[in-house]
Parts: sequence; C-alpha cells; structure tokens
Amino acid sequence: MLTIERYKFIKSEIDKYGYVKVQDICHELNISESTVRRDLQQLEADGELLRVHGGAQSIQLLKVEENLEEKSSLNMLNKTAVAKIASELIQPDNVIFLDAGSTTFAMIPYLKTVKNLTVVTNGVNHALSLAEHNIKTIVIGGQVKANTKAIVGAESIKTINNLQFDLVFLGMNSINLDFGYSTPDPEEAAIKLAAINQSKQTYVLADQSKFNQVSFVKVADLNRATIITDKLATDDLKNYKTKTKIQEVQ
Repeated sequence: MLTIERYKFIKSEIDKYGYVKVQDICHELNISESTVRRDLQQLEADGELLRVHGGAQSIQLLKVEENLEEKSSLNMLNKTAVAKIASELIQPDNVIFLDAGSTTFAMIPYLKTVKNLTVVTNGVNHALSLAEHNIKTIVIGGQVKANTKAIVGAESIKTINNLQFDLVFLGMNSINLDFGYSTPDPEEAAIKLAAINQSKQTYVLADQSKFNQVSFVKVADLNRATIITDKLATDDLKNYKTKTKIQEVQ
C-alpha cells in the first residue's frame, strides 16, 4: 500500500473516532508496527494528529481546561443532581477524598448532615466551603494551580500515598471507551490516580457532555471507578457498561 493511502486511512479513522490504535492499523492494513509508528510520527509533524501511548488521537479532541469559575457555570443543574446522588453514598465515620472539580464542589452542601465525616481535598475552594459548613477537613500540601485552584505536585502525591480513603470522588474532563478517564493536566491526573490507588471505592462524577471525549493525559482505565452521571443515550449506556459500572441520575 502506498504511503499516501496509509495516511488517508489513518486520518479517516481519526476523523471518525477521534483516536486510533497502532495494533488496529497493523491489522487493518496488514503492515508492521514500525511502519505505523513512522506514519504517525510524520502525521504528527504535519499537524494532523497527536501521538499517545499505543496510538494517536485527534488534535481537535484535546480539550482546553476551563478555570473553576467557567466549569461551575456549565451544566449546573446536571452537576447538582449528580452531586446529590454521590453524597448519598457516604456513611457516618467515613474518610473521603474530594478532588478539585466543580461537580465534587457541588457535593459539599449535602455533606453537613453526615456524622463524624472527614474530608481530604486538594481543592482550595473546596476546603474553604467545607470549613464554612463545619465539616472536618484535611487539605493536602503542594502548589496551587491558578486556573483551577487545585493543589498539585510531589508533596501532594506523597501525602495521599500515606492515607487511606473509604470513598474517593473525582471530577473528570473526559471519558472514552478505549482511552479511559483523562484530563488536560499531567499533575492533576497524577493526583487523581494516587487517590484511586488509596481508595476502597472510587466514583467519577460526570455529566453526559464528558463522554466520548479525550483529553491530553490518561488518568486510569474505566474499570478503576464507578461512574455517576445524568441520563446517557441508550447506545452509550450499553457500551460503557461493558467497561465499568454506571449509576444514572433518574
């Protein structure tokens, strides 16, 4: 097969699905991995795609991270419904982790009735709101990101690795059947993964706009968490249920 034909096929798959795997291209075109990787390298140099581990993804699907104020204003009713359902999973005496997302922030008013609750967070605004609601709060140390008010860095990871959580609640920028959970920022992705690793049960809070999307940095595979979301399209619900548990807001 001519090089130009391989390029055309790869770009077609990227346009159709938003991403492509090296192994899939090898199988479909009956060519070697080294040939595929050279093709992807050249297409990346031409600005056609972005290479990621195991394949490539669409540049157009790389979502620019909004600041916390912008996030809070998007899909607010859906986020509130998801947050309420998530808060009902928490039991007295639990130690939970809330990451610095807008949907996790919406959980806070529902937590004040949970007896003897301890909340660990890397969200500056979360910590202030938790304190205002008289909820026992532990803030992890590290560097504060200006746009999302999230605390990140090596010190944050070190603190999380020394803790154990009954439940972890994460916001997520993007959810994709093959790429899993992802977010634009490597440092925030590292915080989310560290929290998942220290949790008995992890929940990802996401409205339907986050599905079938890909961000720059993978956090984890879909089976590492249960998704709490608002109503999904029937096909999406069926497909994602093959990879993880989903709890829908009715």
